[in-house]
Amino acid sequence: MSNPTRIKYLKIGSALGIAAPIVAFSCIIIAIVSYPAFSWTNNALSDLGVISGVTGPVFNFGLVASGFLGLLFAVFGLVIYFRKSLVGKVGSGFFAAATVPLMAIGVFNESFSPTHYLVSVVFFTLAPIALFILTGAFGLNRQRKMAAFTIAVAILAALPWLMLFAFNYVPNVAIPEAASGLALSVWTIVLGKKFLKA
Repeated sequence: MSNPTRIKYLKIGSALGIAAPIVAFSCIIIAIVSYPAFSWTNNALSDLGVISGVTGPVFNFGLVASGFLGLLFAVFGLVIYFRKSLVGKVGSGFFAAATVPLMAIGVFNESFSPTHYLVSVVFFTLAPIALFILTGAFGLNRQRKMAAFTIAVAILAALPWLMLFAFNYVPNVAIPEAASGLALSVWTIVLGKKFLKA
């Protein structure tokens, strides 16, 4: 792949990476607004996916679309950026793998038990692992600021779940889901902007 072509794909992938969390959280917000009975403490975000009317379809579409955009970001953004780094390629592969269960959460809503639970666990496990690996890639490339930022986000993405298991601070999982997802979203947007400038 020639350098101009590589840069073209990198920019396309980066733009899609920035769009992914925007699509996801826009749809989540619309779904929450459309369902006043939703409770941050007593519900899971995925409860929105089985509500009739506009709520369920919008919520599920947001997960599938953002997962697909995230996959393209991994393939055309992360993989190209880390093309000379084995650790970077491994981390990019884990990130790409994490986008598949994200799409599956939207396809297999809570009506599909236990599939929905399993793909949810896989997503929230793989995504922080991908960031921990990519921390190593940035470190090996002597990009210390990006390494520090990435490991901080990985910790923030994992911490809500570790605290939930340790302290059971809320009766349901909407808050840790949103907190973890928001951390991952910030990282994706920052990386997307960085790659656009590369």
